[in-house]
Amino acid sequence: MSVDIVPKRLFYKEGDTIVSKYRILKELGDGAFGQVYKVVDRDNNLYALKVLRLWDVQSEIRKPLVDRFEMEFQTGLINSVYLVHSVEHGIIEGNPYIVMEYCPGGDLSQYIGKKNIDFTRVAHDVLCGLYDLHVNGKVHRDLKPENVLFKSDNTAVLADFGISGDRNKRMTECNILGKPLQIFGTYAYMPPEQVDRTRGGATVLPTTDIFSFGVMMYQLLVGELPFGPLNDQNDLVRYQKRSKNGEWNRDALLNIENGAAWVEFIDGCLKPNYKVRLQNVKSVMKLLPTLGHPYNTPINNHLTQKTNDAKGALLRVMHGDEYGKIYELTSMYISTNRRILTMGRATQNDISIREDGVVYISRFHCTLETDFLGLKTN
Repeated sequence: MSVDIVPKRLFYKEGDTIVSKYRILKELGDGAFGQVYKVVDRDNNLYALKVLRLWDVQSEIRKPLVDRFEMEFQTGLINSVYLVHSVEHGIIEGNPYIVMEYCPGGDLSQYIGKKNIDFTRVAHDVLCGLYDLHVNGKVHRDLKPENVLFKSDNTAVLADFGISGDRNKRMTECNILGKPLQIFGTYAYMPPEQVDRTRGGATVLPTTDIFSFGVMMYQLLVGELPFGPLNDQNDLVRYQKRSKNGEWNRDALLNIENGAAWVEFIDGCLKPNYKVRLQNVKSVMKLLPTLGHPYNTPINNHLTQKTNDAKGALLRVMHGDEYGKIYELTSMYISTNRRILTMGRATQNDISIREDGVVYISRFHCTLETDFLGLKTN
């Protein structure tokens, strides 16, 4: 998705048609950089359409925003029941747009502190969505109730991947002096390592999402944030200090019905040190309170299905110009009758990975060796 012309200011209202085939039914949201509309196509299919307001931002930050918008579209192509699906994308008068699956059930924020929702079911669906992101090399980085939507069948799905990070990207973006330029996410849900500006080179890890998930589930269960109120700058300082010290309000959780069943689960997610925090979705799922619920089994089925679909060893490119490309290593070993494959940018490698932007892959990067197929050594 590239923008080559100066973006024009756009004004849309109910009944207007966008890109000649989507009629606006209503505005769903108005964010810092984009607007989202409920639209219907000529076949009466409902979608959500998001327009990036490039006309409203300074020219020097337009490319990073477009890149993040492109990342949101690509992330929405991941095959998952628990992620909002991308449909198409393009440019309107110099402003990028994405057409996405429409979720009529609203977002999770409407259920905070309420009893009219199945907490275990929500946790199940969100964890499955996180799992599907993580196994595809993505970290959401902005998990919060507003970014969990509900389909017509009440399945909770993750949305708004605009700042989702490749796992080998850095936690922050830096300016030319090496200082953090911006910290993504929403402060209430950020883990300490995401907030700490002295760690501008911190690598994005799944543990980032696990902390945010813990905050979100606590808020859903209790009706308030785990580290205290967050209404002004003074609250923010105290909130982040308690977050860094792991001082979340256990008493409030224990005071709700079945709250004791959630303590170990929440505590594992909210460890301030990411190295001792629950490290992956599978470990979180093991602690999910079922409360007599059947949802523990579907979670495990969802996890095992991902690995059972694979045929032999696969190499998936997780960053760069060939993001998402899969190399079937087992078949390559067999076809070459060699135990060793070479990988790099140079075309004489068995696996030649294109990298036109930043060079992460060297010309002769590495070798991959197998000792399971009984092949000869060359």
